[in-house]
Amino acid sequence: MADLRDTDGKPIPGGDPNSEDVAWLEPSHLAIPAWRQRIYDRLEDAGRFRSAVLFTALAGMFATSFPITILTIALAPIADEFDAPETTLAWVISAPMLLSACFFPLLGKLGDLRGHRKVFLAGFTGATLVAALTAFAWDEYSLIGFRALAAILGGATQPTSMALIFSVYPPEERVRAMGWWSMTTAAAPALGVAIGGPLVDLVGWRIVFLLQAGLSLCALALAFAVLRETTPKRVRFDFAGSIALALGIGGLMFALGSLRSENVSALLVGSSVAVGILSLLLFVAIEKRVKDPLLPLAFFRARNFSATLVTNAMTSSAYMGAFVIAPLYLQNLGYTATLIAFMILMRTGALTLASPIGGRIGEAWGERKASIFGCAIMTLGLAITVFAAANEYLAPFLLGLVLQGVGHGLSQPSITAAISRSVHESDLGVAAASNRLMGQSGAAFGITLLMLAYGGEKTPGAFALAFTVGTALSIVSVGTAMFMGAQNVKLTTSTHS
Repeated sequence: MADLRDTDGKPIPGGDPNSEDVAWLEPSHLAIPAWRQRIYDRLEDAGRFRSAVLFTALAGMFATSFPITILTIALAPIADEFDAPETTLAWVISAPMLLSACFFPLLGKLGDLRGHRKVFLAGFTGATLVAALTAFAWDEYSLIGFRALAAILGGATQPTSMALIFSVYPPEERVRAMGWWSMTTAAAPALGVAIGGPLVDLVGWRIVFLLQAGLSLCALALAFAVLRETTPKRVRFDFAGSIALALGIGGLMFALGSLRSENVSALLVGSSVAVGILSLLLFVAIEKRVKDPLLPLAFFRARNFSATLVTNAMTSSAYMGAFVIAPLYLQNLGYTATLIAFMILMRTGALTLASPIGGRIGEAWGERKASIFGCAIMTLGLAITVFAAANEYLAPFLLGLVLQGVGHGLSQPSITAAISRSVHESDLGVAAASNRLMGQSGAAFGITLLMLAYGGEKTPGAFALAFTVGTALSIVSVGTAMFMGAQNVKLTTSTHS
């Protein structure tokens, strides 16, 4: 297997594949049961071990994420059953998003310190149990609570599955693997849209979570047999930094998510902002002093790491903001919910099909050029929707949606793979978690910003303004993508101290 190299082809210090701290080597001190070793040997002999790990990790991520869009469709019948306002039940969607984002860095770091297989299996098991319990929710608050807990536990499958995939693929092949990763993240909500309405209409919303639990059990059994443990780091866990970061992210994301809610007071929003800012300042102070930080600040001094995170945040902002506005625009044109779902699926389907292609382009062109290309196509798609919304043209609008999906699908594999090149192998978990955190935070920011620009006026000008804001965010992503791959973090012992 080749030495680890940076984006310029130079060896990364500490990247010797024979080194004990390389995360993608099987820890020699761990006792592996004979039956699992036989599975590993057979897969290795057949040349399919990497593919098996990729499929298994993606199956776990798929099983924990596909109910999100089904719940969006089912909010009205759930509100009727519990006799609860839809504004309260909106937290069924937003609370899991907020809380899982807060815990991404913690779960990614735990994987680095304790082994990603262990954290993946523990989180996945808990999420499976809670998914089954969710089917028996007795009121809106128990439903929100179960969903939030399932999202926190299921969130372990995201940074750890990415780290597990990186652990078996050398750096030069990761961008193609991330093409399949991006396809899965797009396919899961697309499946929710496709089957959500008929499933809820036929048998009700509770069956969704029993179905999720059943799929999760199958994926969990596969993960237990196939996944191989990564080498844990022998350092202490940064509890103080974890708490400060969780409070900081949680405070700011709660405030951001509450801007569009009439039921949250301005005082509470302001207090959340204050808690978020102060907690993040405290986090920086802690990370400067602690011996083994949760997220080494040296990461952010490298343009490759920082530019990749900002690019991910901006593309997610533009893509998800437009994702929320588009159905409102189509509804304003008088189309039925079924037709709107089909039109939105064109966008998601384009992303799903473009993602593997994006992985191959990233391999051929390099992650920086592939990211710029994908972000530019998404920007073009958003600009077309501005023109179409202002003039109420359907065909150009649908073309813009498809180009948004294509652009996002082409850029995401390279953006995700680039973050793995920016840090040492032993820090893949927290780097992947940071990337997911920025993506989810960016999505929440974009949804809020575009909704505020739209303002609920239901006029061509209001929709065009919202898509103009999305276009501006996407233009920023093109600019930040130009700095990707410019410099890597080369972690040494002194970097962590």
